[in-house]
Amino acid sequence: MFSRKAKSTIDSLIGASTIISGNVHFKGGLRIDGCVKGDVIAQADEISMLVISEHARVEGEVRVAHLLVNGEIVGPVFSSELLELQPKARITGDVNYKALEMHGGAVVSGKLTHEVDEPILKLAVPILAANNT
Repeated sequence: MFSRKAKSTIDSLIGASTIISGNVHFKGGLRIDGCVKGDVIAQADEISMLVISEHARVEGEVRVAHLLVNGEIVGPVFSSELLELQPKARITGDVNYKALEMHGGAVVSGKLTHEVDEPILKLAVPILAANNT
């Protein structure tokens, strides 16, 4: 009757005093409170959630199904399901999303691109050949 968001849990945490130089690959849920200098990429075709907290910073590409941002991202963002931009969110880079929720105060410096699933359309009546005799 009513659709609900897929419930995601946070499996891993990058703490506030942590700085990671290099790419981070994960599945499930990840919360970043510190700094990542590299790409943050969730395993494709799986339910995933990434939380970028208020004091967090990511310098690199971000790819995840559900992304909640209240910190800073410098780099391209790809959210295959839902992108939530909280009031202190700052993104410098192009953003690709399927669904977007943006609160007042959030800033995106880049191109916003809405990615839609390709519609599945089939003709109800077959096309007849041009030389019908």
